[in-house]
Amino acid sequence: MSDIKNIWIGSEEKGTIQDGTSETNDNSDVIVTFENGERYIATFFTYQNIDWLRQKNQKTGECLNGKYFFATDLILIDKLNREEIINVVNHLIKEDDFFTSFDKIKE
Repeated sequence: MSDIKNIWIGSEEKGTIQDGTSETNDNSDVIVTFENGERYIATFFTYQNIDWLRQKNQKTGECLNGKYFFATDLILIDKLNREEIINVVNHLIKEDDFFTSFDKIKE
């Protein structure tokens, strides 16, 4: 595997999903680009955000009134910020779990 060239975090560019929400209650797409040009994507959710979404869905009726939640390439994290995301990405690479956690973007 080649070295990481860039890590794009959607919430840094587009803002938080819930305008003004703290880094402990948010979710964001994360794209990791390697020096060889390969790109991989996953969606990071905070634990608190999953609970918030469940409660919202109970009120709106989505996901069978909050009985389930689904997202592809989901990674749970305590805080959604660049430092924590980089730590998780590096750990997944080190433990050989990156390619099962992220989905390759096919151009």
